Amino acid sequence: MSEKISVDFMRGIAMRAPGVTATRSFYEQSWGLRTVAQGNDGTFYLRGTGPEQWIYALREDKDFGIDYINFGMLTRDRVDALHRQLVADGVAVSGAPAELSTPGGGYGFTALDPEGRRLRFAADVAQHADTDDSRAMPRKVSHVVLNTPAMESTSDWYQRHLGFRITDYSADMMVFLRCATDAEFSDHHSIALNRAQYPSANHVAFEMPSIDSFMRGIGRMKQAGQAPAWGPGRHGPGNNPFAYFVSPSGFVIEFTSEVHKVEEATHQPEVWPRDVPEKMDTWMTAGPPTPAMRTVMAGRPDAGWQTAA
Repeated sequence: MSEKISVDFMRGIAMRAPGVTATRSFYEQSWGLRTVAQGNDGTFYLRGTGPEQWIYALREDKDFGIDYINFGMLTRDRVDALHRQLVADGVAVSGAPAELSTPGGGYGFTALDPEGRRLRFAADVAQHADTDDSRAMPRKVSHVVLNTPAMESTSDWYQRHLGFRITDYSADMMVFLRCATDAEFSDHHSIALNRAQYPSANHVAFEMPSIDSFMRGIGRMKQAGQAPAWGPGRHGPGNNPFAYFVSPSGFVIEFTSEVHKVEEATHQPEVWPRDVPEKMDTWMTAGPPTPAMRTVMAGRPDAGWQTAA
């Protein structure tokens, strides 16, 4: 039997919601992203200071939810191999891999996870050469956290079909999953699953280039009149600083930095308790999220998609 193909890395995420077009200035002027293109369907695509063509996209829609999570593959051959693997596994896919029309082009396809989320896998997307980590602006999407009423089975699906690996647990409420590349070290997690009443987006984390730029980003937001809804603090799982904000569309977005690099050869998953303050927030500065913040992080129920197209 041939070796299983795994997802290589996180590219970003596309969201949809009513009234998002009016929020564009928030992402450009306050959050620190730049628009690279606008599609015929009204989607606007935003880049960070890193090389990825775009990391966050927003589309006007009557419903709140995820358009698709955008994953990267290292080569076209790996895209083709993953497609064959998912078809053989009976996973719903959009069709054969093809040239992409989104900014930066590329080659890829989409598939559906068990809760109807669209996942896109793409290679050969054009990169930006004008990277700049000297500014206190987000450079990439670090991770996406998904709410799910079926945490165990959804986690198993991502492991079995896409090659993700469990890094850690937050008690019995969250599982952190990393992309299973051949690298010696991997980011602590690219996605995490949070036990919840219904499928929805919990939050999207944007990585800042340093702890200094992380704090400067918080300061920039405060100068714009928006203090963190939770944080700053430093998570136990992932060891990354956090500051959560609520966007004008009601989506939770996070500044983070210094995400723990997992040593693939030696790492063993750990269960982090939620009733020990310094395990939840090693700085002990943020405290637990307020009931109001937990409500926002629960998101709105996302019915997902019936087909991967």
